[in-house]
Amino acid sequence: MTNIAERRCVPCEGGVQALARAAATEMLQYLHESWQLSLDGASIQREFRFIDFLRAMSFANAVAHVANIEDHHPDIEIGWGYCRVRYTTHAIQGLSENDFICAAKLDAIALS
Repeated sequence: MTNIAERRCVPCEGGVQALARAAATEMLQYLHESWQLSLDGASIQREFRFIDFLRAMSFANAVAHVANIEDHHPDIEIGWGYCRVRYTTHAIQGLSENDFICAAKLDAIALS
């Protein structure tokens, strides 16, 4: 598989199956090791840590920018020194490749 951070999300309006837990687990290998698969296999989450609130907020704004470009929106929780991001594809009530594409994009931002 090519670098998934370079891929683009495709619209998902339902009518397709969510990734099975085994497929989601396999896709995790393309992400930073901090990403966690939920117990029900329907979402992935990662906490990004920062030295202060401003950097956490700046990262949250970068997450929003990726979400806007890809038209795929995560749940974001932000506070002093952290930003938690959770991806799921609401239209299928589970994970799609889009979730992993966006997560990989955030990994790339966090490394820069």
